Amino acid sequence: MEIRNIAIIAHVDHGKTTMTDAILRQTGAAKEGVSMDSNKLEQERGITIYAKNASIQYKGTKINIVDTPGHADFGSEVERVLRSIDSVLLVVDAQEGPMPQTRFVLKKSLELGLQPIVVINKIDKPAANPAQTVDAVHELFLELGANDDQFNFPIVYAIGREGVAMKKLDDPRADMTPLLDTVLEHVPAALPSREGTALRFQPFNLGYDNFLGRLAVGRVYEGVLTPNQNVFIKKEGAPTRTGRTVKIFSFTGLERVETASAEAGDIVMLAGLPDIYIGETVTTDESAPSLPSIHVDEPTIALNFLVNNSPFAGREGKYVTNRQIRERLEKELEVNVGLRVDFGASDVFRVYGRGELHVSILLENMRREGYEMQVSQPQVIIKEEAGQKLEPFEEVIIDVPSEFQGAIIERLGQRAFQMKDLKMHENQVRMTFEGPTRGLLGYRNQFIVDTKGEGILSSRFIEFRSYAGEIKKRATGSMISMASGKALGFSLFNLQDRGILYIGPAVEVYEGQVIGNTSKGEEMTVNPTKGKQLTNMRASGSDDAIMLTPPWELTIERGLEVMGEDEYLEITPSSVRLRKQQLTENDRAKARRTN
Repeated sequence: MEIRNIAIIAHVDHGKTTMTDAILRQTGAAKEGVSMDSNKLEQERGITIYAKNASIQYKGTKINIVDTPGHADFGSEVERVLRSIDSVLLVVDAQEGPMPQTRFVLKKSLELGLQPIVVINKIDKPAANPAQTVDAVHELFLELGANDDQFNFPIVYAIGREGVAMKKLDDPRADMTPLLDTVLEHVPAALPSREGTALRFQPFNLGYDNFLGRLAVGRVYEGVLTPNQNVFIKKEGAPTRTGRTVKIFSFTGLERVETASAEAGDIVMLAGLPDIYIGETVTTDESAPSLPSIHVDEPTIALNFLVNNSPFAGREGKYVTNRQIRERLEKELEVNVGLRVDFGASDVFRVYGRGELHVSILLENMRREGYEMQVSQPQVIIKEEAGQKLEPFEEVIIDVPSEFQGAIIERLGQRAFQMKDLKMHENQVRMTFEGPTRGLLGYRNQFIVDTKGEGILSSRFIEFRSYAGEIKKRATGSMISMASGKALGFSLFNLQDRGILYIGPAVEVYEGQVIGNTSKGEEMTVNPTKGKQLTNMRASGSDDAIMLTPPWELTIERGLEVMGEDEYLEITPSSVRLRKQQLTENDRAKARRTN
């Protein structure tokens, strides 16, 4: 049977997963309501976090589909996937057009010599403009240096949500057949191996099974892969290791199915090699050359993970010790290749990640599993090269109604960002900025406030550049509790005019906990447990009902954005709290004197 290998790539929220789900349903590979985004967090957030595999049978051909993440923090996943497939479906929203991540994933595809099929999706949106979007995609291909074959890409129009695709806009809208036919027409079939060729298999992703241990998802480039095979594991510049395969799984729809063998061109999952890593070559011939290694993007931010030592420590978590947190991070390193952890210190783990979202997904998964810990403020990684300080820079693209453009230009200007481009379309403005990642940390919430929730902000890591100097970002200060006990509505009513509160009435607090922020920017120590002075005299007007503004709920991502350098974010299965590293006023004064 012929095999075609494709990946679906796009900017976040342009409809990749919805389209893949529609293809799976049409070909009978998945039931109604079953989605590629099977992870609970993915379903809640509406984004793909982990690259996933599926396989369908269409007109006697096996089509392996890899759905990739669209968010910049998971860019290393996309790059690895592209190395193992033969073509990509580039999905572009007919209203938004190409966005930063579209550029990133397309650039990688073109550099690898892949010839994309362009899918203009969501053509039913009210402001969709398919013709303009096609022009913008052509411009992008030219800008990224596409060759003639790549530039003459086939175009398919689609409404992924309805499960329909058309080769021309006025074609009848029936199902996804036009897209599947285009795949058979334009994607080259995987080449079968010559008789007697040694096996060469390369993993592009890792999985984990409690019974089988580490699993390697990869492509068989040559030869035949079978269970109980003695193999050599090779990597450029590293000594060759030996191993033995145990089980092989191929994909049928979204299910993994055990199989007796896998031939060249197929994408399968392999069990039995506990120390296998992405980009290594698995072969039956020790003298066979290793396949080109796969580069994984470097981390850009770092923060400390510590055992929770707040007054509420151990109340809500199941796993609270240093050893348990260490073991969980070691397990995460098995599959999360964008992550690095320094286990050097006995009581602090230095964790390096690709961005705030990348780290917050890990923290969210850990708290749902019953872990309790506290983390420090994320810091950008600064590198030294040839005596020069370097830091990561990002490209930011912002789509907003034109009335907000002044506020955004001013705010990003203060954070060392420079505007590179501005395009107007009716009442909408698209602005492109470049600046240090440091300037973007903690900005997204401010952006929502500045644009009243009507703006779209997308960013992608560009490269390490010269250090941009000091950036003054924090306009707010912390409102710190000076007492422990239950917060009372009377006290919170008096405090809510000073800033934004993170807690509501009847919530337990402790001394040193940050219960809100102050709008004027200075730190303020307050008593949220203070009740009203009781007398047996009623006063006209002062005994009216108290009107409290709903508190601003702290999530992990919000906490990472708003926290200060001298604060910890306390994360438990049921709470997210912000606290000062030094809980008492005396200890904070001492710490200020020593710094």
